Amino acid sequence: MKVTLTDDEVGKKVIDAEGKELGIVAKVEGGRASVDPNPSVAEHLLAKIGWEGEDEEDYLVTEDMIDRVDDEIVLQGDI
Repeated sequence: MKVTLTDDEVGKKVIDAEGKELGIVAKVEGGRASVDPNPSVAEHLLAKIGWEGEDEEDYLVTEDMIDRVDDEIVLQGDI
């Protein structure tokens, strides 16, 4: 199933296939999500209102790496 990332995903937790939290989505652009692996409480709040941006410690998650999106973004087990 093809997943489409939108700005609605900003602030959501990203977890791996085993349920381990990997960070939160800081920004979505061009089918890619910038994920902050160590968000502070302030960054969590800023992401929820759409003010958090990417920084040098963020990593990218692309739509083809995602298994599903609901309250969280769950990555595929084979990446």
